[in-house]
Amino acid sequence: MGIKEVLTAPRSPWQNPYAERLIGSIRRECLDHVIVLNEKHLQKILSSYFGYYNQDRTHCGLNKEVPTERLIQSKPFKGSKIIKLSRVGGLHNRYQWKEAA
Repeated sequence: MGIKEVLTAPRSPWQNPYAERLIGSIRRECLDHVIVLNEKHLQKILSSYFGYYNQDRTHCGLNKEVPTERLIQSKPFKGSKIIKLSRVGGLHNRYQWKEAA
């Protein structure tokens, strides 16, 4: 396939644009908006953010799709409501249709 491994210097994420982009997204969309209390709290926040990042957040490089497959909702029925699903402790939200009861 012609793929070559490229080594980057240790502790130099600016040499790897993919790592730089991910670290920037984590900081801008998550860590800049919360106060981390301890290591356990940080792990919980990051775990929640990674779930949001892979399951709910759209990515430009994937044509506004998410890395993991999610259900496509059809046109809602009359009387259906939009419900809000909080992600990352309410920092981000996802909206979807709830069928009328």
